[in-house]
This record gives sequence, structure tokens and C-alpha cells, in this order.
Amino acid sequence: MDTLVTVQGNLVADPNARATAAGATVVHFRVASSSRRFDRASGEFKDGDTLYISVSCWRSLGGNVLASLRKGDSVLVHGRLLHRTYDDKQGNRRSVHEIDAIAVGPDLSRCPADLRRPSRAEAGDSGRGSAPPPAATVAVQPLEQVAA
Repeated sequence: MDTLVTVQGNLVADPNARATAAGATVVHFRVASSSRRFDRASGEFKDGDTLYISVSCWRSLGGNVLASLRKGDSVLVHGRLLHRTYDDKQGNRRSVHEIDAIAVGPDLSRCPADLRRPSRAEAGDSGRGSAPPPAATVAVQPLEQVAA
């Protein structure tokens, strides 16, 4: 049984892509997520510990992430929580958690997004059994620019 999680946070760097030996595209990025709580004693919000987690996006999801997201973007990531261990270059045993993403999107509580879907004609949709349409384009703007 898979353990599914959803994480809200900000990209700490631009996503990067690589191809596997089999030719599949995989895009990796890291998300920083910090909790916030209200401290009644001070009357202010305080930041909690920050969780940094790696995310892998395969095939068309990876291509869409690479085309749409940049460092600092606020995102929601939903996927399978994975745990793996490995030996580093010094021979030390390491353990990491990462997310194999099922869905990634901009956090609309932070900024609006302009979703532009390709038309069926542009996608070359010839009916049942055809290739899926190309990815939709998402343009994300900071809230201050939209209000002006």
C-alpha cells in the first residue's frame, strides 16, 4: 500500500531534468515547507522547523514542471512518500525520504495562475487511441502585479 502525502511549500531551486537509460524523462526539485503557529504570549506568528523534501516527477508531469515552475514558486505537491537508504562516497549509510509526484500545481492561495489549455485541433486529437494532448501552459504572477 502506498503512503500518499500532500506538501505545500516553495521551490528552493529551479527544477532540473535528466533522462534515464531507458529514455524516460525525470525532473527533480526540492520543496521547503515551514509550519507557522500563533504565539499567544508574544501575540505574533512564529515559524516552526522547515522540512526540505526532494520531489521526482516522471515523463509528461516532469516536462510540465520544467516548463512552468522556477525557484521560489509556491507549489502543492501530491504523491507517494518513498524511503530509501544508500551508502555515500565516504561509505556512510544514509536514509532519505522523497516524494514520487502524482500531481504538482501552483499554490493559488499565494498567487493567481492563468491556465491555457491547448485546443483539440492543436493537440492533433483524432479520436480514441490517439496520443494525449500536449501539456497546458500555466503562467503564474505575483499577487501584487495582478491587483494593479
